[in-house]
Amino acid sequence: MNRARLLGVVQSVAVAGVLVFFWQVVADYRLVSPVYVPGPDRIFDALREGFGGGDLGSTLLATIGHLAAGWLLASIIGIAIGAVIGSSPSVRPYINPILEFFRPLPASSMFPFAMALFGLSNQMVLSVIAFGALWPTLLATIHGFASVEARLLEVSRILGMSRFSVMMKVQIPNALPDILSGMRISMTVALVLSVVGEIMASVNGLGLWVLLAARSFHAADLFAGVVLLGGIGYLGAQVLTVVEDWALRWQHPR
Repeated sequence: MNRARLLGVVQSVAVAGVLVFFWQVVADYRLVSPVYVPGPDRIFDALREGFGGGDLGSTLLATIGHLAAGWLLASIIGIAIGAVIGSSPSVRPYINPILEFFRPLPASSMFPFAMALFGLSNQMVLSVIAFGALWPTLLATIHGFASVEARLLEVSRILGMSRFSVMMKVQIPNALPDILSGMRISMTVALVLSVVGEIMASVNGLGLWVLLAARSFHAADLFAGVVLLGGIGYLGAQVLTVVEDWALRWQHPR
């Protein structure tokens, strides 16, 4: 980690610490009812009890599993199909109308259809996550492959490179920044749909945890679930940042 990034992390932690401090002050002086907004100390106690003697650990792992499985499935399908469409100018005019028909559909509208196929199950949640998270990666991959300069492809043909070599040495490096950006957006979509799917299907996960905590007016447990969801999103973004720096290191040679 370079010095600038380390400084950014320290500043972010400092700002977060100040916000938590003022939040605790508000809770201690009961400026807001603790029934609705508990203090950070109560949330920390709920996390400690949930991981220590409760089932919060398995609940967290269930949500991470839904997120990872749906996101990876969407990424694999999106990159594979996007590479085929993006590298074939003759195919795109025929496929674009179909993509434009499905792309604006809210992923939540697919829940009834998925329920009819899979019932209230983990497979239903996974299918909706994959559908919703597919489009950012798919469209980004298409754009990345389609934006390769024609001169590079012409030079590749002159050099007698095979189609596989052209894809690996020209098209994928050109499309990689777009693909990674699409995957980053897809992860956010996948996290949102994981929570909604767990609520809709009543399957184990942080979505169901938050719903049950809200219904029973356990505000500390509710906020503990929200904190964990935010942590999942933050750690996922940081992992993708590291992967992106490694995959695109050729753009910034030392």
